[in-house]
Amino acid sequence: MELNFEHYKQKLEEEKALLEQEMATLGIQDASGEWEARANELSVDPADLNEMADKAEELGENQAVLDTLQTRYKNILRALDKIGDGTFGKDELDGEPIEDDRLEANPAARTRKANIDRESELEH
Repeated sequence: MELNFEHYKQKLEEEKALLEQEMATLGIQDASGEWEARANELSVDPADLNEMADKAEELGENQAVLDTLQTRYKNILRALDKIGDGTFGKDELDGEPIEDDRLEANPAARTRKANIDRESELEH
C-alpha cells in the first residue's frame, strides 16, 4: 500500500507547531536551535535558601521536560526531511517498511514494530 505523504506531513506539521508552543512556555531557544529552561519567576530573594532551592528544582524539572520535548521535535523534523527525500516510512535500522498502524499512531517513528527494542542503536 502506498503511503499518503501529504497526510503524514500535515500530522507532523501540526505536532511540530504544538511542540514549539509548549517548548516556548518552558524555555528559550538559543542560536544553535537548542532549548534551555527558564524559571517562571526570576525574582528570588538570595537570602531565602528555600526559595532559591525551589527555583533550582523548577529549572531542573523544566529542563527535563524540554529535553523530552526536544527529542520528539527533532524526530518530527527528521520525519519531515524523510518525506522530502523519499525515505519516509522505512525503518532506519533495516530499511523495511514501517507498519501503517505504527505510522498512524506515530508518524515520526524511526523503526518498525520488530525493531522497537533496538531504537537505542539509532543516533539521536
